[in-house]
Amino acid sequence: MKVRRKHMKVKLVRLLALMAALALVAGACGGDETDTPATPETVVVTSIVTETETVTEVVTETVTEVVTETVEVEMVNPLAGTTVTVFGPESSDAEAGSHQAALDIFAAQNDMTIQYTGERSFSDLINAQAAGGNPPDIAVFPQPGKIADFAREGWILPIPDDVLATMDANIGAAWNAFGNVDGVQYAIPTKADLKSLVWYRPADFAANGYEVPGTWADLKALSQQMIDDGNVPWCVGIESGGATGWAFTDWVEDLTLRYEGADFYDEWVAHTIPFDSPEMNAIWTEILALWNTPGAVYAEGGTISSTFFGDNGRPLVEGDCMMHRQASFFSAFFPDGTAFGPDGVDVFYFPSVTGDRPVLGAGTLVSAFRDAPEVWAVMEYYASPEYADNRQRFQNLSKGGGAVLSGFLSPNLNADLSLYQPLEQSFLDILFTAEVVRFDGSDLMPAAVGAGTFWSEATSAVNGDKTVEEATAAIESSWPSS
Repeated sequence: MKVRRKHMKVKLVRLLALMAALALVAGACGGDETDTPATPETVVVTSIVTETETVTEVVTETVTEVVTETVEVEMVNPLAGTTVTVFGPESSDAEAGSHQAALDIFAAQNDMTIQYTGERSFSDLINAQAAGGNPPDIAVFPQPGKIADFAREGWILPIPDDVLATMDANIGAAWNAFGNVDGVQYAIPTKADLKSLVWYRPADFAANGYEVPGTWADLKALSQQMIDDGNVPWCVGIESGGATGWAFTDWVEDLTLRYEGADFYDEWVAHTIPFDSPEMNAIWTEILALWNTPGAVYAEGGTISSTFFGDNGRPLVEGDCMMHRQASFFSAFFPDGTAFGPDGVDVFYFPSVTGDRPVLGAGTLVSAFRDAPEVWAVMEYYASPEYADNRQRFQNLSKGGGAVLSGFLSPNLNADLSLYQPLEQSFLDILFTAEVVRFDGSDLMPAAVGAGTFWSEATSAVNGDKTVEEATAAIESSWPSS
């Protein structure tokens, strides 16, 4: 989709020379070399003027007559006046606002309208919209598993070759694979997240004599030491509208990679290993034992399940807790003016169990429901460095500008890294160079599980409404049979 201009008028000055001119030129070439050279009688300058360039050609010939004619030609931009709707899960002022602002740049360039709508309950709403036949033109999916479901239902469209070429030129194969279903590309990655992080304040650690833990056992020991000292180790909240529970599943996935390894993780995601296996039950029990230790958790909303996952930034800054395990995007949820780095809020790697350093990642991808030039033009823009850079600029500004963390990382290999702070650049380096990287498991599973029972049963277990064994058995029984 290379149309990028509005209506434009082009003036052409056309030369109509009499045939006699050719005869004169021929005669000049073939005459006696003692003859006096012909003197040019007319100099004609023709110009072609467009919106972006002027080409001037000076033609000098011996002619007897020149006739000029001005012709006006109109070229039409097919994107002008069109509208494209986009729906996704990003709903905060920083995320939704910067997403819309980045789209507004492209819309203004093409005299079109692009409308982004963000809802925390996106996962539930997009199902109803697609099934009811009234989806948006483009959806921003945080779950590759849902993309696969929608592709097999015939609800989303394969990406055309010209848009694929732009995607392949800018985004690595490892990330593109998450939008590929049965050998066909249905989605373009637009955002990358690094999940294996723990946020903390180095000054608080130093004041209490705490050291960054190097293993999971060290982390548990540090948590108990903090409790003994009268400090609260963790801020935790798993509320997220229709997606409530996903913050717990992140802990499950990170610990599954650490306790059982990448191969086990892949088999578990693919359901080769049952969801209620002894290994999985042990991991759930490990997490809940930590959270349910008296004095271990500060919950802003009163309980873990009623605390919005984004409400853990302020209490960490103000010292209500000492640590918060959350992805790189969480920097967007800290109070305005928060300093990052050794003198403010920093991160450490969520410790390993066996000594390896696996990384859990996630992100968003866009897919199209409507086949139209304007839709594919916006999809191609999502695959470009321009979208990545515009989104990062606006999201940085939404947090106050300057040396702040935006909460946005792009999987685009040609994005301008100078737009990111050193800590953000380190996030990208980890994501692109780690030896063991796995996408969020719940996002890869069939939507009925990964965006359904995994979240809801996790919430039941956190609330104490079900035992771990009851919750994982319910998830296992909900796995689609085909």
